[in-house]
Amino acid sequence: MPPRPGTLPPGAVPPVQRTPQADPTVAMRPGADAAGAQRPGADAAGAQRPGADAAGAQRPGADAAGVQRPGADAAGAQRPGADAAGVQRPGADAPTQRVSAASAAVGASAAKSASAADDAPTTRVAGGPPAGGPPTVPPGGGSGGGAGGGKGDGKSNRWRTIRRIGYGVVAAGILVPILMFMLAYIVQDVPRPGELQTNQAATIFNSDGQGVITKVIPPEGNRTEVELDAIPVHVRNAVLAAEDRDFYSNPGFSVTGFARAARDNVLGRDSAGGGSTITQQYVKVAVVGSERTLTRKLKELVLSTKMANQWAKDDILAAYLNTIYFGRGAYGIAAASNAYFGKPVGELTVEEGAVLASSIQLPSLLDPEQNPEGAEARWNYVLDGMVAAGTLDAAERSGMKYPAYVPIAELDNGDQSSGPEGLIKNQVLAELAREGIDENLLNTAGLQITTTIDPQAQQSAVEAAQSNLEGEPEELRTAVVSVDPRSGAIRAYYGGESGVGYDFAQSGLQTGSSFKVFGLAANLDQGVPLSQTYDSGPLTVNGIKIGNVEGESCGQCTIAEALKRSLNTSFYRMMLEMDNGPQAIADMAHKLGVAKELPGIGETLTEPGGVGPNYGIVLGQYQSRVLDMASAYATLAASGRHHEPYFVQKVVTSDGEVLLDRGTPAGEQVVDAAVADNTTSAMTPIAAYSNGHALAGGRPSASKTGTAQLGDTGSNKDAWMVGYTPSLSTAVWVGTEEGLPLENSWGGMIYGSGIPSDIWKDTMDGALEGTEVESFPKPEPIAGVSGVPAWTASTTAPATREQTTTSRVVPSLPEVPEITTQNVEIFPGVTIPVPGVAPQATTQNAPSRPGNGGQEEESEDTGGGTGGGTGDDSDEGGSPPQNRIPGLESPAIPGAQGGGFQGAQGGSPQGAVEYAPAG
Repeated sequence: MPPRPGTLPPGAVPPVQRTPQADPTVAMRPGADAAGAQRPGADAAGAQRPGADAAGAQRPGADAAGVQRPGADAAGAQRPGADAAGVQRPGADAPTQRVSAASAAVGASAAKSASAADDAPTTRVAGGPPAGGPPTVPPGGGSGGGAGGGKGDGKSNRWRTIRRIGYGVVAAGILVPILMFMLAYIVQDVPRPGELQTNQAATIFNSDGQGVITKVIPPEGNRTEVELDAIPVHVRNAVLAAEDRDFYSNPGFSVTGFARAARDNVLGRDSAGGGSTITQQYVKVAVVGSERTLTRKLKELVLSTKMANQWAKDDILAAYLNTIYFGRGAYGIAAASNAYFGKPVGELTVEEGAVLASSIQLPSLLDPEQNPEGAEARWNYVLDGMVAAGTLDAAERSGMKYPAYVPIAELDNGDQSSGPEGLIKNQVLAELAREGIDENLLNTAGLQITTTIDPQAQQSAVEAAQSNLEGEPEELRTAVVSVDPRSGAIRAYYGGESGVGYDFAQSGLQTGSSFKVFGLAANLDQGVPLSQTYDSGPLTVNGIKIGNVEGESCGQCTIAEALKRSLNTSFYRMMLEMDNGPQAIADMAHKLGVAKELPGIGETLTEPGGVGPNYGIVLGQYQSRVLDMASAYATLAASGRHHEPYFVQKVVTSDGEVLLDRGTPAGEQVVDAAVADNTTSAMTPIAAYSNGHALAGGRPSASKTGTAQLGDTGSNKDAWMVGYTPSLSTAVWVGTEEGLPLENSWGGMIYGSGIPSDIWKDTMDGALEGTEVESFPKPEPIAGVSGVPAWTASTTAPATREQTTTSRVVPSLPEVPEITTQNVEIFPGVTIPVPGVAPQATTQNAPSRPGNGGQEEESEDTGGGTGGGTGDDSDEGGSPPQNRIPGLESPAIPGAQGGGFQGAQGGSPQGAVEYAPAG
């Protein structure tokens, strides 16, 4: 066995330690160290033997060439746990230095070989393994170091691999985007505005999906490019203040802009600017689109950078202003100037320029007419930004007011919708916006919009309106709306002759006696049947006389008869006997479909401030739209099931994607079917009774006329005819835009039973021609009475409800009754003359309320005058025009909230207020 490193071979004599050599002149013996001692491992020539350390000791583990083996420590001993590369393996015990047998053998062999090469003996020095035996084996066995080394190798290699992969990923994350950016920068091009492709037109179809009503022409069709010099500097500054305040200094994109947008969004600032620069916005609109993808954003950044490098800033601003969308179908600053202010861009003021600039961020939602508060807030943000930028004097800014603008109704973007179809288009676009289909999608997706408009019904409505107004005074206007009771689909819509003018079908108008239907329905809803009788004689309350023109009366007759004759006094007494009558009538009208709010008017069917309705509500004091009346009557036709009216049935993009499909709406049962069907029953005789306006072929219908007076002038200003069959409900209004007296071509007053009924009949007959003749359902009984009773006057009527606490005055027949004939309808539209007794005037008695223990006495007719209100239509049945309520000028009507009749909320499109009671 070879000797351990640091020991003498057997039989060797230990060398004598030489005294340190102090004299530098004495030659140093080869192999001696600085102290004069023979260096162990040095050969006879004094050269350090390979494998010996600096102290002259043979390094254990050194090979024959003297190279220190990896894994040996500084003293030459093999480090336990060190791997082949000399790296300490995790888990090895560093303080316990062990030399494996194999390592010791190799070290000794190498030392012996080296000693054989010269005569000098080797000597172990301090720092080597202790003499007297092998090193102590650590707990766990001598092989523990080897095992620890294998485990450490695996972990180290794994971590090294992970680090290298991580470095590669980071490098790729940096290099790949750079390479992609460079490649995209080379191949991408930025088109100028003139090179943009034309957007796709949207087409609006009839309900059959074939006939075209109108088109929405792409905005580029009315876009006119202007040079930057033609745009006032203050308008350009307003746009910069709104969209990119660092435009002239940024490189096409803005890091601070993104940060500012993020900050303002977190803080909830509604008027905050966006994160994209003007350059980015132009690139987005002109080239890459609005798709929310990383690829699109990368393109936007590439092209923005390239444009900023290749184009002058003024060129970018000019392209932007000629391309960007401003709302109202206006693309480009020139079209926007015309759309909002009706003037060339060069004439825009600072205030007007700020309006256009403020609309860019949300053009569909910041229109001053649609969202005045939001538009003005954004406008202030723009002006304040101009002051901050030094482009607007603060003193001048403080005095600025929001400018006047062109109403949307008068806007013409050149889309050829100048006739009645233009008003349909406006309603379609408004409905699409409510459904989340914005203008940008409308103008770019080639939408195919199928409406509910039935071509036959629409043609009938337009021809009926035009033919019946032909030859009449030119100031007369009319509106016609037809609604399908089973779905709410609007089948015909005529709001006026001009597609860019006022839409009378959306205007709040006094309804007159056509509103009595809602009072009747509310009374039925409280359990009072159509057989209930009321006094139709004149009524005086607190000195205010309420009567029917020319003393028209049916005596103490049923409410069904009073509806047919349109007697004001009977309905006023009916309302007084109802539980909370005015409010009950308002609630019923709202349930059936009358809007609770109207643009420009606010809450409907109530006095200002929402204090509740006045007593004149039963006679049509308040305003409703033509659309609402058609819809509410349609609910009655559907036995109390209401469907919200709508124009748009289906929307499909040019590539076939369905954006909207309504199917058949289910509707909501808002009133009991018995209430609706009994109301219908009372209305069925009226069309025939109203100057012979029964529908063609004996088709059953239910209808009501109405007329509203023009103040106390004795003239009328609004005339109505509203009616329905089971499959179609149509409302017709005739009036003037200025609220003038209604007169026909020969100077006679116009009533609901005149021109409005003519238009209604022509519309209904034309729309329903060729369709099945349908009957109304038989109504379920209310208080034991189903539909219109066979009797009309209380002298022949049996009791219909208990009246233990109420007494009524039954009029006496004269001793010599006058025998007359009366037309009685035996089938729908078929009447025969029947002899009878002419009705006589009765004592003026106010109705008794249950629980009063008797009847109330009325005061004498002590005043009133001949003021105006809403007129009635007792011209029905061929009688001369009458049934106009004399004036109710005193505010002392009992029970009227807010102090008596406060008048209408506005009787004309201009919002003129009629201080006149309903009648």
